[in-house]
Amino acid sequence: MDKPTIYHTANEIDIVIIGGGHAGCEAALASARMGMRTVMLALSLDQLAMMPCNPNIGGTSKGHLVREIDALGGEMGKNIDKTFIQSKMLNTGKGPAVHSLRAQADKSRYSAEMRRVLEAEPNLLVKQAEAADIVTEDGKVTGVLTTTGVLYPCRCAVICTGTYLRARCLTGEAIVNCGPNGLKQSVPLAAALERLGIRLMRFKTGTPARVDGSTLDYTRMAEQKGDEEIIPFSFTTDPEAVQREQVSCWLTYTNTETHRIIHENIHRSPMYAGVIEGTGTRYCPSIEDKVVRFADKDRHQVFIEPEGEDTTEMYISGMSTSLPEDVQLAMYRSVPGMENAELTRTGYAIEYDCIDATQLRLSLEFARIEGLFSAGQFNGSSGYEEAAAQGIIAGINAARRAKNQDMFVLDRSEAYIGVLIDDLVTKGSREPYRMMTSRAEYRLLLRQDNADLRLTERGYEAGLAPQSRRDAVIVKKESITAETKRVMRVNVAPSAAADKLMEAHSSTPFITGIKLAELMRRPELDYEILVPLDAERPALPRDVREQVNIVIKYQGYIERQEAQVAQFKKWESRKLPESIRYEDVPNLRLEARQKLEAIRPESVGHASRITGVSPADITVLLVHLERQRGE
Repeated sequence: MDKPTIYHTANEIDIVIIGGGHAGCEAALASARMGMRTVMLALSLDQLAMMPCNPNIGGTSKGHLVREIDALGGEMGKNIDKTFIQSKMLNTGKGPAVHSLRAQADKSRYSAEMRRVLEAEPNLLVKQAEAADIVTEDGKVTGVLTTTGVLYPCRCAVICTGTYLRARCLTGEAIVNCGPNGLKQSVPLAAALERLGIRLMRFKTGTPARVDGSTLDYTRMAEQKGDEEIIPFSFTTDPEAVQREQVSCWLTYTNTETHRIIHENIHRSPMYAGVIEGTGTRYCPSIEDKVVRFADKDRHQVFIEPEGEDTTEMYISGMSTSLPEDVQLAMYRSVPGMENAELTRTGYAIEYDCIDATQLRLSLEFARIEGLFSAGQFNGSSGYEEAAAQGIIAGINAARRAKNQDMFVLDRSEAYIGVLIDDLVTKGSREPYRMMTSRAEYRLLLRQDNADLRLTERGYEAGLAPQSRRDAVIVKKESITAETKRVMRVNVAPSAAADKLMEAHSSTPFITGIKLAELMRRPELDYEILVPLDAERPALPRDVREQVNIVIKYQGYIERQEAQVAQFKKWESRKLPESIRYEDVPNLRLEARQKLEAIRPESVGHASRITGVSPADITVLLVHLERQRGE
């Protein structure tokens, strides 16, 4: 390549974001909103924030991530509130720790609205270009070079390449070297990263076919409607603004004929034929994988989900596949309601390069390359929400690095985002990582409903969440505290009205005075049900009432988890010196020494979670630190 052209803008560039997916969008907006002159390089400006797979945002645990992104000052929650076509709160039959909001998106509108927001951001230039190389000097990022020979000098760069690096899509025997939806793959950057000493891995994911909705028979399916009362994702969205007509989804099932077709053609699947090299996701298997792994099941759920309001295209959730197109058509047509289905897009598997995330710090900065950050599926995760969550943290930290400020890190006790990043960086992943509520030890504290109370102040401290949001959360906290104290003081006397209310909700009547809080703790009762017995109750917003109910009803469990967090924080506060040489720590096992040296944990708590580091190794490390302190 000839000598590169140095790209000049009206102002010097601070940060370059590589990629225009969900991670890239959040990283770019965070950086720009923190005052950094930012350039986003995207392979296609027509595909910003594209949803190449499922047409929804949120879901179990993922809804938590979206709420946390919003509390920090991110965009995903606001964007889906503007562009959803159906909304539903999942897991409402269980406790509040696992309640998760999920919304069907209008894919094209979601992408278009995000592009509008990006282009309206004053400090951000969105440009269609492909990154070819990361330029470094003395272990620090100094620029990003494009395939057209343009050099963007910068202080920091964030890699958000998703599933595009050396990507190839597989449908049966057909293999196409391209990214999702047939878009261009990215090749030069992968080789450049390897030259920088970055270890790459090969992962695989996939997507089902899309069908023409006008060719389906919905009378043979079960209609799936949204919630009557719609709850927005963003804490800044007016709840009244999202109460609108929704589009239905539909439920059907595979059957023994579907499974027979798959079994007879399983040898033509690139996964079972040994053509696929990458490791696929465990928690979102293809339909052929489900049929083989769960051979005792004679049917699997299939959800028919609209891709948007202005299209008849439907997403076939639950039937991801890479079987040949003729097999796909036969397979889908064996499903009730899909007998005459016409495919508009064929399902495929996609292989791509990603990194071993143990090369990163908890800030998502590469440990050995200052100013180079990484976020999204390139870090070995899966899902739009996981990508966006990493993107906002990488964007914040790139801006803070450019300003010579301390890194912004959320730990496992503060947020699902903290759990996600800690798992990736500390343990790595041998398959695409998916967030789940079971991964969070303190999930009763890390509920989606209190994300603003937990993280708005942190977003403000980071320099992203505005003062107005912080002030609003302070007022909300004060309202919750005041009402909780009031409820704890209220006595309820026996009465005919009380007996009638208890009977209506199958609750034991009381014959002496009782605290209102004690009644609220009964499983069959709550703050809203007890309104008739609480004459002095003030008028409060729905979200404040919700918090009062949860705080009182689960008080004992919450206090227990808060005590566990306090113990966790002690380990996290024991920082490890950056200069420590683990080969010099006496009596430390060889495996622990190698793992600690490779990952370079930031605290004793961080070190204790590394696979291959035992409690005995931590004891040895603590003794060594105390000895050094004494000396």
